[in-house]
This record gives sequence, C-alpha cells and structure tokens, in this order.
Amino acid sequence: MEDRILSRIAAETGVNKKQVENTVKLLDAENTVPFIARYRKEVTGGLNEVEIRKIAELVKLYRNLEARKQEVIRLISEQGKLTPELEDKIVNAANVTAVEDIYRPFRPKKRTRAMIARERGLEGLARFMIEGQGRVEEEAEKYLSAEVKTVSDALKGAMDIIAEEIADDAEIRAWVRNFIRRTGVIVCKAEDPEKESVYQMYYDYREPVSKIPPHRILAINRGEREEYIKVDIEVEREKIYEHIALNFKAFNPEAEDYIKKTIEDAYKRLIEPSVVREIRNELTERAEAHAVEIFAANLRNLLLTPPVKNKIVLGVDPAYRTGCKWAVVDETGKLLETGVVYPTPPQKRIEEAKQVFDRLVSKYKVDIIAIGNGTASRETEQFVAEFLKEHEEYGLSYIIVNEAGASVYSASKLGAEEFPELDVAERSAVSIARRLQDPLAELVKIEPRSIGVGQYQHDVNPRLLDEKLSWVVESVVNYVGVDVNTASASLLSYVAGINSTVAANIVKYREENGKFKNRRELLKVPRLGAKAFEQCAGFMRIDDGDEPLDATAIHPESYPAAYKLLSMLGLEATEIGTARARELLSAISLKEMAEKLAVGIPTLEDMVESLIYKRRDPREELPPPVFRQDVLTMEDLKPGMRLKGTVTNVVDFGAFVDIGVKNSGLVHISELSSAYVKHPLEIVAVGQIVEVEVLSVDVAKGRIALTMKF
Repeated sequence: MEDRILSRIAAETGVNKKQVENTVKLLDAENTVPFIARYRKEVTGGLNEVEIRKIAELVKLYRNLEARKQEVIRLISEQGKLTPELEDKIVNAANVTAVEDIYRPFRPKKRTRAMIARERGLEGLARFMIEGQGRVEEEAEKYLSAEVKTVSDALKGAMDIIAEEIADDAEIRAWVRNFIRRTGVIVCKAEDPEKESVYQMYYDYREPVSKIPPHRILAINRGEREEYIKVDIEVEREKIYEHIALNFKAFNPEAEDYIKKTIEDAYKRLIEPSVVREIRNELTERAEAHAVEIFAANLRNLLLTPPVKNKIVLGVDPAYRTGCKWAVVDETGKLLETGVVYPTPPQKRIEEAKQVFDRLVSKYKVDIIAIGNGTASRETEQFVAEFLKEHEEYGLSYIIVNEAGASVYSASKLGAEEFPELDVAERSAVSIARRLQDPLAELVKIEPRSIGVGQYQHDVNPRLLDEKLSWVVESVVNYVGVDVNTASASLLSYVAGINSTVAANIVKYREENGKFKNRRELLKVPRLGAKAFEQCAGFMRIDDGDEPLDATAIHPESYPAAYKLLSMLGLEATEIGTARARELLSAISLKEMAEKLAVGIPTLEDMVESLIYKRRDPREELPPPVFRQDVLTMEDLKPGMRLKGTVTNVVDFGAFVDIGVKNSGLVHISELSSAYVKHPLEIVAVGQIVEVEVLSVDVAKGRIALTMKF
C-alpha cells in the first residue's frame, strides 16, 4: 500500500520515487519542512520547500484515501457482500469520490421508496421489467396485495427499485459527473431583478462549468449566500438519458416506456441533485485553493518587504474625530513617546499639530514619518507634506504604511501585554512605526488572515487559509533567520521546531539570564529538547556571542566541517564575512572539497555562502520602499503621467498600486505587459516598486486606471 502511495506521488509531482521515499521518511520522523529543505538536501536530492510541502500534502491525502478504502472493504465484508471483483475495484479507485460511489449501494440509508417497494415484495416485478418477456401490466397483477392495491402502485414501486439501482451505479454516476464537468453551464438569475447590489452582473449570467475562473465562483457563491442570486447548473439531460439507457443492453420490450420514465426519474430525483452539489463543491474547493495560493504569494512578498534599519520613526495612526495618535520609536523599535494631534476634520488644529511634530522631530532626531493607510490617511498625509515643506532643514520624508491588521494586534492580548499602559490607537501607532523598521517582526504578531493582501479571503475555508498562511509565515521566518536575543515570542514561535510555549520560555530565559551566548545554551530552555534544537538551531542567529558560527546559517552539526574548511584555507573564524574569506572561499573546487570534508556538495555550497556573507538578510536585496516628500490628489492626475508606486495587492484580474493618492490605482491584467500574461503574479508582487502610466481617472468613483505597457 505504501509503495503504491509513493509511486503515485512520484508520478503526480514529477519527483524521483527515491526522493519521495526519503522525504516521506524525514517527515514521518517529525522533521519540519524548513529544516528538511535547508539541512537535508543530500537526502531529498535538493527538493525545495514547495516540493516538500506538496509531498507532505499528498502523502496525507493518499494515506487517508487508503484508510477509507480499507474501512469500506471492512464495512461491505461485514454485510457479507464483498466479492474479489468488488474489492479490486475499491483498491484501484483513484480518489475518495470513486470509493464512495462504489460504497453507495451498500451504505446504510434512511427508508427510501425503493426499500419500501422491496418490503412489499416488488423486487421480482422490477427484475421482470428488465429481464423478462411479456406484458408488464399483466405481470404486475401478480404482485397486488393489501399494501399494493393497484397495478399502477405495483409498477411505481418496481420503477423506484430500478431508479435506485441506476442512481447507485458507480460507473453511471462517474460518467454523469464528468459529462456535467465538460458540458454543464453555470446559470445565475436574480432573486429580485429590481434590487441593486454589487452582484448585478450575475442577475442574468451564464458561463461553462469548464471555463469559469476561480474568483467568479467565489463571487457567485457569496451572491447566492446573501440571497441576491439563484444559481444552478444547466445540462443537456437528453444526452444523459441516452447514456443511461445504453446501460440496459437489453430489457423487456414491453417495459420500454416505463424504463424511459424510470431513467428520467433516477436522474432528476436521485442523481442530479447530489452530483450538481458535488460539482459545485469541487468548483468551490478549487476556487478556495486558488484564492489561498494568491493570498499566500502576496503575504510572502509582503513579509519579505525590506526593513528600514537604523532609522528613528514617528508612526501616525490617522483618524478624524478622535485625532491622530502618534508614537516615536528608536532605531531598535523601542517606544520613546506617544500622544495625539488633531490636524484632520472636524477639529483641524493644524498649527498645534505642527508644533507637536516640530518638537518631536527636533527632540528625537526623527528620520521618517510613517502614516497608516486607514481612515483619514490622505488628510493626514496632506498635513505631513505641508509640515515637511515648512521644515526642509530636517531633511525628512514620509511613507504610507499598510496598516491592515494593526487594529487586530492593538486590541489583542499580545498588544495589551506588550504595552499595557497604552490605549488601542496608541498601540496601533507603535505597530505602524515598527512595520516600517521590520515588517516581518511586526506582522508575525497578527493573525495572517487579518493582513489584507488577497482576494475573497473571507469566503474561503478558514482552516485551509490558516494552515496555508501559517506555512508561509514559517517559511519566511526561517528563510530570513531570527536573532534569538531580540526576537519576540511571536516571531520565535514560527521558527522550525518551536511552538508558542517554547517561544515564550526562550524569552523568559533571556529576561532572567541575559543574552544567549551561544546556540547550545538554547538546550537549557525548558521544554526545548534535542529534537527541537536540531530543527531550530540553524535558523537562530547569535551576534557577538562566544561562537562565531552562531551568527551564520550553518547548522551546529556542520561546525566541525566548517572549522576544518577554514583551517585548510588558513582562515580564522573571526575572518568570516571578510573580503579575504570571500576571495579564498570563492576559489575552492566544491567537488574536491566536499570529498575532503566528507559532506555533500549542497551542504558545502550553503556553508561557503554563509562563511562569505555571515549574516545575510535576503530582504535587503530587494529595492527599498518609496519615500515621499509631497502629496498628490486625484485631481492632480492626468492621463499620460508617469509615476513610481508600490504594489499593494495582486488579484486574478490585475494589481493595485499605491501612487501616493487617496485610492490605489488598478493595473488590469491586460495592461501589465505587451506579452500574454496568464496571471498577474508572473509580472508583479506585493511590495514591488513599479513605474506606471495613468490611463484614466474617475474622481467621482475614486477609480484610477494605470498601465505598465510603455
């Protein structure tokens, strides 16, 4: 059974079967995906995280499928109805739907019309209608009883038995399901055509099941759920009836009319409702999976936004009536001061607010002002731009920061524990400032689903979304690495092998004993055992400790080989990351050195890179965010203007770009490139800096159309 699973995964993923087998063994031994991808490359043949997670998903899926097959075989066997042919069909079923189709005739049912007919002794009449010869009405008279009073009642009962047999036929159901997938049409109608809504394009709408894109499925589902539209799948029933009729290679010629009616009844009453429901569920599952993938890709890119290091930041959480809460944080994110100003309507105490900002910038030597992009953001931006113009001597700039989820963090238990003396809005201002300094460290404090960088995320399966997004955060955190002496418990909880309890214990140990001096000291943390240490150690970084290699991505298990390599090149550990180390390490023959050190080439390649770059933050290779000193309004925009902007969200139909005005502009998928674009993610990513040209501006509707084709 296990061998069959491994073969199937290999065929489906295109990965060598031995690689699949080795990867599954590592997963079964409770190794984490980041650890396997980074530190077991020789074992997996260099599979990346995406490939390993796919194998993990498939092995779980197919093991569950095999377990269900064995359960069904047991249940049928207990009924005394299992035959070698039936068992073979179950064992070779491709998916759980096929297994359930086979099991359907044997599944315990509520009392059906067919059951009642059998209880009334009409099974023989049903067999006569299919296999016999002669007039069925005359035969039916033989089955009259106290419960079956008329010939018509007898025939109806026999037809119910045949209809259920048709509906329970696994091959018929599979054919019908595939036929509807290929030829069915999604049909939407308005519940009330006069009622205005965002779903009006679906008030009279048709699209083939085989072609409808995922985002439209989710939109239609929501419209149906909110009772604006009715949804059905239209299909050519006559062709289905013809196919089912072919299932009767021969039947009593006198029963032809009855058989035709039975086929129609079997389809309309017993097959169509459940199969249509199954197909709509399939479409929804596929659409949800697609939406989750888009959200995950956007989240990953957002989490990898380059940090703005060594800057003192004034974070501002905009608002109208309650005023703009502000917070100044130093280069390390430490809170220095908080307060509130009222430069926006209705108070518009602009001069007073300027005096406060002047004091703050002067006192704390503020480098950047970070403004949240929520309510009153643009009015606040206008105020900040005026302040900067009046105080050019400070050399300040500002940036709009995506504050999605900041209010969730601010109102959370974590936010209250971190800043018990602050109110919710003040915590939000601190979060906005810190998001600029280190987006990853701040965003991990927020439930991933609350970071609005997807499409229809509120319409997808919450468990699926949470699982996928947690994987993304875990992947990014381990890809970047974590400074064990500064990381929050929230950040540490995403490190491979570390759960929230152990993360809290690491922080507590650090607070009680001071900074960690080396990675081995992690073993003193309560509940952080040898297995957890193996998984997490390589992703933990310790700068200025008593072990130079602890500042690198080299795993402790490879320290002997790393020191041997340094010794062979005449390098000291203190020279890691220097120009001399880079020169000597770049000149080695990987193949020869791997043999001398008795390590695999992939491990040696990673080791050399770590010794050359020491503490490398992959986020810093991306372009920094766009800082502004002046503000635009929609009225300032004219077709043909070229601007730089930041991609804030990517969806199926295009990308939204912040160009410094109140609303983000849309670059439709058709405007992303002169070449064909299958999906916008091929061209752009959240956080990417792009140059765009204004196509059109609709001030009344707040819409800006942009293009990247020039």
